[in-house]
Amino acid sequence: MRLGPIFESGVGAMAEFPSDIFTEPAFDPDTLKHLGPLTALAGRWEGRRGVDRHPEADGPLEEPFVEHYLLEPIDPQTNGPQLFYGLRYHTFITRPNQTKAFHDQVGFWLWEPATSTVLLTLTIPRGQIAMAAGSAAPDAKSFAVASTDGDRHHGILSNPFLDYAFKTLSFRMTVSIESDDSWSYEQDTVLKVAGQAEPFHHTDRNTLRRIAPPTPNPQIRV
Repeated sequence: MRLGPIFESGVGAMAEFPSDIFTEPAFDPDTLKHLGPLTALAGRWEGRRGVDRHPEADGPLEEPFVEHYLLEPIDPQTNGPQLFYGLRYHTFITRPNQTKAFHDQVGFWLWEPATSTVLLTLTIPRGQIAMAAGSAAPDAKSFAVASTDGDRHHGILSNPFLDYAFKTLSFRMTVSIESDDSWSYEQDTVLKVAGQAEPFHHTDRNTLRRIAPPTPNPQIRV
């Protein structure tokens, strides 16, 4: 399926904003019914055949990983007239047969129905945050989000050491829905590694299998 366009720097889905920035829209509180292309991601997942390619002093290294990915629906969120439905996520990655973290990441997947926009926010406990965005049809089975260093809206922030030694120039993640119980992703994080002339493509890929269904958002459970 053709991917929706990725936002370019400085371009958003809405060319004009409403003059009334306070009035909230009417909405259905049942998040699971309104997640658009994110619908299939809700739940608890496991992937045991991940592959990570990252830089090392002696050159690129590819390593396998095991991933546990939890995505739970949140209550609808509004910024005045702007409305998001979304999933709070936590992905915890280890090397095979280990329990200590290889990668730990939290954030939100968000869907804005009015603009067909997908947002991914991410925070990792090595002093880095980012927000990536893309567009997709509500029934899309494949979509992508991207962010770029220096973009005021869909950008990347790193602590001073990471910015010096492994500066992130761009990030792109492509998601493919394979079935109701399986989805996969590919990530390409482009790094400027200190002392290296060419950018380095730090890549990750995995296929996730469902191990538990999602819990309805809090507003529905009461």
